[in-house]
Amino acid sequence: MTLSKFRLCAMVALSFAAGSLLTSQWTRIQRVRADSNRVFELRVYHTLPGRLPALQARFRDNTLRIFKHHDMTSIGYWTPQDSPASENTLIYILAHDSRDAAKKHWAEFQADQEWKDVSKASEADGKIVEKVDSTFMVPSDYSPMK
Repeated sequence: MTLSKFRLCAMVALSFAAGSLLTSQWTRIQRVRADSNRVFELRVYHTLPGRLPALQARFRDNTLRIFKHHDMTSIGYWTPQDSPASENTLIYILAHDSRDAAKKHWAEFQADQEWKDVSKASEADGKIVEKVDSTFMVPSDYSPMK
């Protein structure tokens, strides 16, 4: 390949890469603008002593699937590393299109017969959750997650 053909191929490849990058960034900006009402919900579940495994099983086996059915977007699930919180705490974040959407989705979720059945069956050995903390959040203007 001659040097001029190599330069031409390199320029075409560079132009393609730059165009792809610009398109990707433009798409991301449009998505962020479209999601300007989106909120994140931080939820912290505190279980009764010894009941964290039952809560984790309920989420793993059923709750996440039911969340999806009600358009509740799971971002992530965590447990603390250090005691005593590691023994009774589940932390997770959901994304909602808006605060109103979150309210609607939670109402539908709690009215869902499958959820009621799952909740009742998971508590056959006793109540699981002692307390739930919920905090709605919006990304800061410098946050990489929007």
